[in-house]
Amino acid sequence: MEEYEIRYQKWLEDPAISEEDKQELRAISGNKKEIEDRFYKDLEFGTAGLRGVIGIGTNRMNKYTVTKATQGLANYIVEKKGQERGVVIAYDSRRMSTEFSDQAALCLNANGIKTYRFETLRPTPELSFAVRELGCIAGIVVTASHNPPEYNGYKVYWEDGAQIVEPTDKEIIQKVNEVTSLSTIKNMDKKEAIEKGLYNTIGEEIDKRYIEELKKLVVNQKAIDETQKDIKIVYTPLHGTGCIPVKNILNELGFENVYIVPEQEKPDGNFPTVDYPNPEDPKAFKLALELAKEKDADIVLANDPDADRLGVYAKDSKTGEYVQFNGNMTGNLIAEYILSQKQANGTLPKNGAVIKTIVSSNLTDSIAKEYNVKLFSTLTGFKNIAKIIREFEKNNNEYVCLYSYEESYGCIIGTHARDKDGIVAVMTLCEAACYYKQNGKTLCDAMMDMYKKYGYYKEKQFSITLKGAEGAKQIKEMMEKMRKNTPNKIGEEKVLAVGDYETQIIHNIATNENTNTNLPKSNVLYYELENDSWCCVRPSGTEPKIKFYMGVKGNSMDDANKKLEELESAMKEYVK
Repeated sequence: MEEYEIRYQKWLEDPAISEEDKQELRAISGNKKEIEDRFYKDLEFGTAGLRGVIGIGTNRMNKYTVTKATQGLANYIVEKKGQERGVVIAYDSRRMSTEFSDQAALCLNANGIKTYRFETLRPTPELSFAVRELGCIAGIVVTASHNPPEYNGYKVYWEDGAQIVEPTDKEIIQKVNEVTSLSTIKNMDKKEAIEKGLYNTIGEEIDKRYIEELKKLVVNQKAIDETQKDIKIVYTPLHGTGCIPVKNILNELGFENVYIVPEQEKPDGNFPTVDYPNPEDPKAFKLALELAKEKDADIVLANDPDADRLGVYAKDSKTGEYVQFNGNMTGNLIAEYILSQKQANGTLPKNGAVIKTIVSSNLTDSIAKEYNVKLFSTLTGFKNIAKIIREFEKNNNEYVCLYSYEESYGCIIGTHARDKDGIVAVMTLCEAACYYKQNGKTLCDAMMDMYKKYGYYKEKQFSITLKGAEGAKQIKEMMEKMRKNTPNKIGEEKVLAVGDYETQIIHNIATNENTNTNLPKSNVLYYELENDSWCCVRPSGTEPKIKFYMGVKGNSMDDANKKLEELESAMKEYVK
């Protein structure tokens, strides 16, 4: 009998599994492929904690895997004597999010740990903010971000409001892995937990404090006051958590012409109007763009369900069409706007810093140089950006983080949160739209001005999806093959250096010298190419995919597009 079949049988016999859930397992009896997919491994912590398809099994999101993770976290918190400090819990609109967040709270309560659970769904950045605001030792948010409707997830945050990183993540994972029997997972009656002051409900007061922090990040209120009547904004939360905080912050700042896509305004974990709720996907904007054309909107904005990411379309006044901004475009537009405004109003500090990930645009390097701020690059994932911010604070604020972003549609302005904040991104883009309109420009014009100023930087990514145990094996083999076979050229561009973040070595091909990445170990390969071009490859930590990133710098938009197309074709050929 295969290992996955033994696990399947154990769950069928385990008294901790409810009869209703055993019925779901009996229904797949004889379906070896389905049993294997559900039981070939335990759902494990990746770059964003747990994430998986909802269902019964060790490789599924269900009350057993959620409370197993929570029991492990509880054991760690008790070991750190953090019971009284407590844990903040938030959740989004997905199926089972309410139930999973409640089960997690009661498991923590049964271990003597206070919880502060939001009364209704809230965005991930507000959870990050609340952890530090309430002085808690940890936070949990139940969300699967922009994944399809069948998914849910569970992210753990530590006391600085950031997702867990080394060594805390490994220490918690060890505690989770030590929970080998479901019968050892503690639970508590909700009424008793409330009476004992362990189960606490939070909401409006934290909302107010969060909105007040966002308002402090406005750099040109005068532009909003003078121009907001001329700006029309279309927004969609894509059935998620963003609607109320977005409406609140835009209203507080004075924006009057804000149109919410009515069909997508209310939370709905089935996401009935989209294939999947990803603001990177143009199809997710179909209804928003229809409303934009009807209202003659200047900008069209969409958050993902937990509102940590933001997708953008801006109207091109020359053609009348709406142009999609990718994550790098949005990230750099905001960077240029914030730094230029701070320079103009005299609030740009001498020790200012900007942080990006290694797969984000090299345009950021040029912007940082222009405004004389220090640029830091780190591994993919906002927890790595938060780690750098934490180091700034430990070193007596040697640097002040002004702005951080990654190409996957996420950024933070300042340090109020320690994860991507799609709400503050909405706020700042609406502010920027006012400023540029004052100067007779659209956000599209502002983006073209940047290309003319710094060079035509263009980036792209593609991914190959390989599901299940067989897919995981194929991804591993692809990475091994690339490690063993470094090419001299990728397309027309010569390979100058290869960074293997697993070995933490950057190898310079011309000089044959090795240097350290000075970053944690990660299964990533980065190819530095001629002419400011680059490629990067890594397996996803949250989805069954291997991801490929690339960037070029052209002399014109046509030149950059041509170079990028050639580089993509060459990369696809290389990994065959």
